[in-house]
Amino acid sequence: MVSLRPTAPRAHPVVVQSTAPRADSLVRLVTGFAGFGAGSVNLAISSSFLAGGASGPAALLAGVAACLWGAGLLAGTVAFLAKDRLAGNRWARYALAGAAATHVAAIAFPISATSRLSLTQLSALLLTLMIIASLGWLQRHSTPADGTPQPAGVGMRPGRLLLAAFAGAVLVAGITTPGLAASTAGQYAVPHGEHGNLAPGGHHHP
Repeated sequence: MVSLRPTAPRAHPVVVQSTAPRADSLVRLVTGFAGFGAGSVNLAISSSFLAGGASGPAALLAGVAACLWGAGLLAGTVAFLAKDRLAGNRWARYALAGAAATHVAAIAFPISATSRLSLTQLSALLLTLMIIASLGWLQRHSTPADGTPQPAGVGMRPGRLLLAAFAGAVLVAGITTPGLAASTAGQYAVPHGEHGNLAPGGHHHP
């Protein structure tokens, strides 16, 4: 017998989305800032080996490796910000960990070719650790329990994002600038305000 009682409509689960701004957009920006800073510092390390007159094949090899790693960091950071994911994923994390260990070794066991670059190596180490920590945070907070990755955080208010991004940029610049200044390129850089102010003999005016 067919029941004539009206059936209640099937209830659909209600998904409540939080309106609070998510922090992963900010962390992604800070990761990008740190990536650009680390790439620049590694290129400065490379120039210190190569332009400073690398003595021996070991110093030449270190300069080339630092150049390739710095260029790779810059390219990888662009790809990371453009594609919302880390290129190479696990292997890239291993490479970052290896780079951090190399910077630690260069600081702890300096040789004649690296003794003058301790501050530059420290800047590169801090920026690399910042990248590793930020990527770890993003992985923990962007992957739910079922393992399905979520898109990058949305809904962060532009004002808060701008202020936080500015603070992150200042932090990264405060780590990057001393490292660049301590490199060979920084030591031979012309101070601001003295560009084009050369005496006829090729010397700066006092």
